[in-house]
Amino acid sequence: MDISRRNFLQTSAGLAVAGFAGPRPAWAQAGLTAADVIQRIKDKVGIPWRAQTVDNVVAGRAEVRVRGIATTMMSTLDVVQRASAAGLNLVITHEPTFYTHQDTTEALKTDATYQFKDAFIRDHDMAIFRFHDHWHAMKPDGIAFGMARELGWDKNVDPANQREFTFAAVPLEALVARMRERLGASTMRVVGDPKMPVNRVAASWGYYTYNPANLPLTRPDVDVFVVGETREWETVEHAQDMAASGKKKALIVIGHVASEQAGMKYCAEWLKGFVPEVPIQYVPAPEPFWK
Repeated sequence: MDISRRNFLQTSAGLAVAGFAGPRPAWAQAGLTAADVIQRIKDKVGIPWRAQTVDNVVAGRAEVRVRGIATTMMSTLDVVQRASAAGLNLVITHEPTFYTHQDTTEALKTDATYQFKDAFIRDHDMAIFRFHDHWHAMKPDGIAFGMARELGWDKNVDPANQREFTFAAVPLEALVARMRERLGASTMRVVGDPKMPVNRVAASWGYYTYNPANLPLTRPDVDVFVVGETREWETVEHAQDMAASGKKKALIVIGHVASEQAGMKYCAEWLKGFVPEVPIQYVPAPEPFWK
């Protein structure tokens, strides 16, 4: 009787799963892991994978079964939580998860915020993969391509340099207004005469490390330099002094997130071309400043 009852219960459970649970989702059937997705990325970037790179799994486990993928500019806690709520447990982020370029965490082990974020990622069976060096190194640069398209500057791009753009004497204030609208960037900052005509723009998406020997504004043909962020006593002061000396020069500081965000929007589209098993969604990082 005991054996018959046990067999009945096992058979009933099996029928319940087979008959009422429905077909297994594609990700479960395929057993797709984060490591599998990363290997496909390595196969698709078109360049050798670097031995020294920040492009690694920086949180969670590479062996995690992937239910869905989120791409984002920066894997803030807010982004990670929204991705999890949407059923996306592999987050592909361009910028760090743990506050330094190398995502080193040794000094954070006793930090309550780090502990909370790391625990959330692990408790929700997530993995965070950093995709920075190789996304920039691809041809075309994934960030630069996405930004030009989002701004509507793809028709203005210099064929010889995807980070330079030509315009027909557009007033600086009009250029800035259009950028703010297209990017949804509420805290952009501008140095220069609002009325000056703009014919050529050079861009450095993300962080610009000041070097007077390669500052695009020192070139006579460049009117405007666009950056995500930079130090105010270096690039910003240099641009201020150029304008004060009578030169028709301007600097636009977008904010780091807004200056690369569209590149990770494009990344979601790119991934869909070779990861068909799971949903892939762009999850924008919130602009950190409200004013």
